[in-house]
Parts: sequence; C-alpha cells; structure tokens
Amino acid sequence: MKIDRLLSIVIVLLGRRLVQAKELADIFEVSVRTIYRDIETLSQAGIPVVTYQGGGGGIGLIEGYRLDRNVLTDGELAQIFSALRSLSSYTSDHERLMEKISSVVPPSRSQQFRSIASRQIVDLSPWGHHGALQQKLALIKEALEESVTVSFAYVSAEGTATVRSVEPYTLVMKGQSWYLYGYCRLRGEFRLFKLPRMKDLVKETTAYTRLDLPSGELPWNDYPGDQATVSVVIVHFSAGDKHIAEERFDCSELQADGCGGYTVALRYPVDEWLYGFLLSFGPAAEVLEPAHVRRRLWEMAAAVACKYSPST
Repeated sequence: MKIDRLLSIVIVLLGRRLVQAKELADIFEVSVRTIYRDIETLSQAGIPVVTYQGGGGGIGLIEGYRLDRNVLTDGELAQIFSALRSLSSYTSDHERLMEKISSVVPPSRSQQFRSIASRQIVDLSPWGHHGALQQKLALIKEALEESVTVSFAYVSAEGTATVRSVEPYTLVMKGQSWYLYGYCRLRGEFRLFKLPRMKDLVKETTAYTRLDLPSGELPWNDYPGDQATVSVVIVHFSAGDKHIAEERFDCSELQADGCGGYTVALRYPVDEWLYGFLLSFGPAAEVLEPAHVRRRLWEMAAAVACKYSPST
C-alpha cells in the first residue's frame, strides 16, 4: 500500500504546482504526519519534492521537473486521455492514470492539451443509476487480477436459468453492454456472459491457470446468433417519422420512398432481439417484408395491447 501511495503522491504533484499536506492526507485517508514521512521517503529516493512554508505554501516538485514525454505527441496523449475518460464513467480505476497523463504535458501547452481532449467526449455509461453494474465490474476485475473463479446465477436470452462457475478472462464492452468472456466449467468451453443477466455474483477462492485465448474468431467480433437465420427485413418510416429513421440509421442506408419517407433494408438474424429492436420504434416503423416477421410482430403487439386494455 505504501508504494502505491508514494507513486500516487508523485502523480498528484506532477499535475499540480502546490498541494497542501492536509489535502493529500484526505485524498489517501492517512494522517498528515504520514504524508510528511512519505515526502521524506520520496526525497531520499531522488524525487525533487520541496515544502514551501507560509500562507501560500504547500508541497510541490522543483520547477521544471516533468516525466519524459518524447514518445507521444500532445494529440496522441489527448486521445488516450479521452479513451480513459470514457471508461471512468463506470470505474474510478483510471482517474490516477488520467492525472498522470495530464502531468506529462508541460504547463505552457496544458491549455491546448485540454482543448484537444475535450473535442470528443464519449460517455459509455447509461442514463440513471448503474451502481449494481459498477459493483459487478469491480468484483470481476478483482477475480481477474487474482486469477480466481466467479460463480453466478445466469438467465440466458431464451429465459433458461443456470448456475455457472467461470474462469474469467476478459471484460468486453459491446454495443453499450458489458460482457464477461471466460471458461465455463458447466459447459466445458469458453462462453460470453452478459453482466445484467448475472445474479448473486460471487468471487470464489478457487484459483485457475490462465491460458491463451482460443484461436479463431472471438465472439465479440461477430453476432453471437445463428448466422443461418439471417434475413433481409424491409422497414418503412413515413414522412412524419422520418426523423426517427435519420437518428437511428446512416443516411447511406435510407432510401427515399417518393412520399417524403424512407425504407431501410436490415440484415439481422431473426430472433427475439430483432423483434424487440423493431418494436422499440413503436408505431413509427412498419415492416413491409418478410411476411413471417410481420405476423410475429402483430402477435407480440396484440399481446401487449391486451395487457393494457382498459377493460382488463
């Protein structure tokens, strides 16, 4: 813990000219006396830490002391910073690294760096509260670092409930959803698990030896469904709902219908996800073909209408 704290103190000092000892003590949840002992340790290690007395004083580094930044340009550093910021909306693990990257940029170019880094902001977190997801991510990351298995109750997309014991290998974000890729001991093979479908997630004490990922196509590089079921689905948006199509699809995918609306051809496996996706447009979209997709949507919409009928 002390080594981690010492490194973190250096990172903070690299990014700021002066910091009060009390503030450092609050950040790292230690006493002021401990902070001063850490500063002495850093000085003995050759880090040029100095203490300035007085009302405007504090702890800082000798002017001009900066990490070597010759490997990356300001633009490249800004891209890394932006990528880390997008992930920090889920976890705070990247915040210290972000502060370290900022400290590499000399003060004379810090304003330009902030301008570049703020040109594109990607926030991958969903609207609203996502504390349960953060807890799952934190627990799985601990299991990955310790190379121990995790267990959880899992409900598949078809509604089948099972209990799994998994050797975690990789956390994957795909389509704004988090997945765990690991070796499932129940199925005896590598599987992809969607975090929101996990319940009663527990980090076990059983250790495992991490192997190389299996060769071949990884599941997050392609749609996980049965490609044999892929169909072309023609969807129509009327003139009054064309803005919804323009918001969801690229302009190159939209074909004008001559009446102010659009048609779009979708290539997806015909499964429950596709039906849910089509129904998410409500009355704004109409599937023109194939007929069996229209029929299934009618059945699902009728069932929904029945649930909300005023007579029930």
